[in-house]
Amino acid sequence: MRIKKGDTVLIIKGKDKGKRGKVSKVLPKEKKIVVEGINLRKKHIRPKKTEEKGEILSVSSPLYISNTKLICPECKKATRTGYNIVLKKDKKIKVRICKKCGKEIK
Repeated sequence: MRIKKGDTVLIIKGKDKGKRGKVSKVLPKEKKIVVEGINLRKKHIRPKKTEEKGEILSVSSPLYISNTKLICPECKKATRTGYNIVLKKDKKIKVRICKKCGKEIK
């Protein structure tokens, strides 16, 4: 997965096109992500007891990764990601890099 939890993404397709948000959950088997405040759906909750009232909540639902672009924390632009192999403590580690500025994405 090129997008991880905590990354900031730009929505490039759908009803929320142009909006930015932080990734709160990644679903790799389904190739979907959940972004905070994006792709909201209404969820109706029944009252548990007779004294309580029912509620209508707005919940973020998953959207396909292909409909988003990662925002580079260095250059602040929507970009594709690449991978680079770096040696750290005699171990080869695969690191994400920004395709526009070439810097490492943490």
